Amino acid sequence: MATQTPVKTTESSPKIGIKAEDLTAINAGLAQVLSDTFTLYVKTHGYHWNVTGPHFRALHLMFEEQYTELWNSVDTLAERMRALGSGAPGSLAEFQEHASIRDNQRTTDAMTMVENLATDHETLARLIRPLVEVAEDAGDGATADLFNARLAAHEEAAWMLRSFAA
Repeated sequence: MATQTPVKTTESSPKIGIKAEDLTAINAGLAQVLSDTFTLYVKTHGYHWNVTGPHFRALHLMFEEQYTELWNSVDTLAERMRALGSGAPGSLAEFQEHASIRDNQRTTDAMTMVENLATDHETLARLIRPLVEVAEDAGDGATADLFNARLAAHEEAAWMLRSFAA
């Protein structure tokens, strides 16, 4: 998990029955998931624009489905951080500070794109899985549910990409 702390705000901590230290840990996890998700969104969208070859249409459409799903999730992740009293990363520099997924390494090979994205979705699944327990142990079922939904989405995307590469 990222060692950086979540973005500070001027608001007081919410009094919602979750200890301050648990809120800090949960928000640090959310910051990393949000940052990795945004990084993966940009990478996937770039691959969508630049894929070529005999599988162009299939990959162009798959990448579009995946970047749309990623885009739709970033707002939910950021707003959960805000509900838990933290600011959310909101700049490319902040996303890069928190992310563990590497920014797009330019490639023109369609199968390399597929393999890179599958690896990144698997990375996010490994990151998120222990965060579910962190949220559950803190009594934060809403964030645990959000993490479980993100986990399922990344596992499905990785499966789709691995199946294409098989």
